[in-house]
Amino acid sequence: MPTFSAYDGTTLAYHVSGDGPPVICLPGGPMRDSAYLGDLGGLPAHRRLIRLDLRGTGRSAAPEDTASYRCDRLVDDVEALREHLGLDGMDLLAHSAGANLAASYASRHPERVGRLALITPSVMAVGIAVTGDVRRETARLRRHEPWFPAAYAALEEIVAGRATGDHWQAVAPFFHGRWDEPARALEAADGEQKNSEAAAAFGAEGAFEPDATRAALAGFGSPVLLLGGEVDLNAPPRAVAEYAALFPHAELVLQPGAGHYPWLDDADRFTATVEAFLARTAAPAP
Repeated sequence: MPTFSAYDGTTLAYHVSGDGPPVICLPGGPMRDSAYLGDLGGLPAHRRLIRLDLRGTGRSAAPEDTASYRCDRLVDDVEALREHLGLDGMDLLAHSAGANLAASYASRHPERVGRLALITPSVMAVGIAVTGDVRRETARLRRHEPWFPAAYAALEEIVAGRATGDHWQAVAPFFHGRWDEPARALEAADGEQKNSEAAAAFGAEGAFEPDATRAALAGFGSPVLLLGGEVDLNAPPRAVAEYAALFPHAELVLQPGAGHYPWLDDADRFTATVEAFLARTAAPAP
């Protein structure tokens, strides 16, 4: 397993699979072991996938300063990985909360990003509000599912500010296009794979400057893919579309029937969409 040293000496790990031009992958969670991404539906058949374990997660070491888990400070870890790999520029793919890190990196180092793929992105870094009504509207698309009544009742409690751990467990099916065994296994692994201390620090005060980030992304010249799931409660299609509108060169794709993990719901469709986007001007291999 390859490693490199971050700006503060913390040893960080990354995982390489496949051949072809590289794409750097930033996991969500926030601060979850990148193992949950697997092979992203078979993307390594087309690209050299480089999954970064963020500090304090997966095989990466925990830092001495826990304040360095803050999203804006993780930008320096991504830049250290680029330098370690010897890349002048790189394609970036980020999932969920990792999109906040990718957006922060792209706003600070736009010249280093060839193509940017944001998969069911969190919108915290750009200050997009996702209302309770939007989440209810998205949830009602699943009203014919057998688990819907209990899950929707739990969602109402969450929206009302009365969330408990049981409520969050009850709404888990809303984050998947199919509430099957792979989806259940992914949810069950979350507690073990996520660094809770790091997750709490990820979005701490000062982590995001939405106005500045939006202004920077408005001038971002590279192509961007915003891929949302049709039934994703976490990143509803309306929010993903609003995110896409922030970029001058963005392509919006809503994967039919997909939830928050679209490569699990339809691997072939997901891989074809992402590879078609990346292949148009693939970055050269180092």
